[in-house]
Amino acid sequence: MQSTRRTFLSTATLSATAVALLAGVRTPAHAANPAGDVKILNVALGLEHEAIGAYQLGAASGLLQKPVLDLALQFQSHHKGHRDALAATIRKLGGTPVDEKRLDDYAKALRADMLKSQADVLDLAARLELGAVNAYLGVIPSFADSALAKVAARLAADETMHWSILANALGRPVPGAALSFGA
Repeated sequence: MQSTRRTFLSTATLSATAVALLAGVRTPAHAANPAGDVKILNVALGLEHEAIGAYQLGAASGLLQKPVLDLALQFQSHHKGHRDALAATIRKLGGTPVDEKRLDDYAKALRADMLKSQADVLDLAARLELGAVNAYLGVIPSFADSALAKVAARLAADETMHWSILANALGRPVPGAALSFGA
């Protein structure tokens, strides 16, 4: 079963506490269910590991030309920052961060053997990033605290930036309809 960031967030629903912890904010709900948040955060961490692996596979494929290769590595560094924040948060909650898998495992899950061109690599990355955009936008309405909604919106904005740049590199048009994300 191929996991995606969108599947994780749409089925597990990233809690307000998890997003708040990523932003360094502590909430009353944090004390109520840290084990549940650790579980959610570990799923997110596993998916960040997958994103890092996906960009590593693209970079190592030999299919990406400069400056696209540099961009992929920059996006990978963003995901490494997400990974580090998640792992630190899990530790703060008394949990143990999930380990990353072997790169070969990510290659199999992401069907890296099907990547034959730079466009194939960019398409994979764009699909993963769009899933993340829609997932973060999906959790924003669940926040009563506008500061937490702002954190989720900032994460969605970061992922939207990634998707937009990748879509542009693929020569895809700007979405024609208004309100095209998060639906």
